[in-house]
Amino acid sequence: MLNKKFSPERQSAFEARFEAQKIAFGPVVFQCVRYAWKRGMLQAIADAGERGLSVEELAASGRWTVYVLKVVLETCMSAGVVYLNEGRYALDKAGFVILTDTITQVNIDFNHDVCYQAMFDLERTLDAEQPLGLKVFGDWPTLYQGLAQLPEPARSSWLAFDHLYSDTSFPAIMPDVFATAPRRLMDIGANTGKFTLAALAFDQQVAMHLVDLPGQLAVAERALADAGVRERARLHPIDLLDAAAALPSDMDLIWMSQFLSCFSEAAIASIFRRVAAALGPRGQVLVMDTFWDRQRYDIAAYCLINTSPYFNNLASGNSKVYESTDYVRLAEAAGLKLLTARDGIGYCHSLLRFGKAE
Repeated sequence: MLNKKFSPERQSAFEARFEAQKIAFGPVVFQCVRYAWKRGMLQAIADAGERGLSVEELAASGRWTVYVLKVVLETCMSAGVVYLNEGRYALDKAGFVILTDTITQVNIDFNHDVCYQAMFDLERTLDAEQPLGLKVFGDWPTLYQGLAQLPEPARSSWLAFDHLYSDTSFPAIMPDVFATAPRRLMDIGANTGKFTLAALAFDQQVAMHLVDLPGQLAVAERALADAGVRERARLHPIDLLDAAAALPSDMDLIWMSQFLSCFSEAAIASIFRRVAAALGPRGQVLVMDTFWDRQRYDIAAYCLINTSPYFNNLASGNSKVYESTDYVRLAEAAGLKLLTARDGIGYCHSLLRFGKAE
C-alpha cells in the first residue's frame, strides 16, 4: 500500500543539509506556528485575502506588537505557512490547511497539550522502556490508569485525537461487525463506550460485554445509562496487563479497536491467547487499527509512524503503531488465523478478521 517516499532518494548535499536543519529547528517552528494560529494572526491575514497585511497594519489592531509579529511571522514564512509579497504577509497553502483542516488542528493540539513537555524525557524513556514522560501529568504506571484524571487541556486533546480517528470509522464497519449475526459481542478496550453504543443502536438483539480498566468503564457506564441501554451491557473491569486475568467466555465476536497498539508485543501475544480462549465454537475476532504499512498515502504513514514516540514516552513505555504483519504473526501464534483484511476505513483504519485455526 505504501508509496516509496520512505525509500532512499537521490538528494543533493545542500538539500540534505536543509532538511536536517528543519529537523533541528522543528520544535521552534511548531511553537511559533501554533501561536500564530491560536492567537489569531493567521486568521487576520486570511481575512485580508490575497493582498495580505503589513506588520504595521497587523500591529494597529493592538493585539500584537511589531516585535512579536516579526518574530512569529518570519518563522511561519520559513515554514511555508505565510509568504511575504512587497512588504505584506499573505496566507500560504500550509497556513490555509492549519486554519481549515480538522486533522491538522487535532494533531497540533494533541502534540502540544499531551506530548510536548513529556518529550523532553524521550531519551530516558527509550533507554528504560518505561513511560517516564508521564510524570508531567501524574504518578501513574501508564497513561491508561490516569486517563480519567488527566488534567485539562491534555484530557480533551487526547480524547479529540483518539475519537477523531475511531469515530469516523464506526459507521462504516457495522455491517462487518454483524456479518456473522453475533449475539454475544465483547468490546475489549471499551474506553468511553462509543463503539458499544453504536453496536447497540445497530442491532437490537445483541448483548454487549465491555472490558477495560475500572476508570474507563465508569465513564462508559454513564454513557450507557444516559442512552437508556445500560441493561443490555455487562461490565468486566479487567487489567489486561495481568496475564492471569481471564476474559468472559463463549463469545460470538470479540472487538478490539485502537487497543492492541497500547501494549508491547509480549502483552499483545498474551491478549490474543486469552481472546482465542474466550471465543465460542464459531467465534471470530475483529481488530481495527491504524497500521502504517497499509496506508495508501505517505502522509498517513508519516503521522502514524510519528505517533509511536507518544506510546513510548507517555502511554506505556513499550508500545507503538505496529505493522499489520506484527498482529497477524502474534495472532497466529495464539491459535488464530487471518480470514480477511479490509483497508481504507475512515481516515486510515484497516480491519482484520480472525477465526480459530483448524
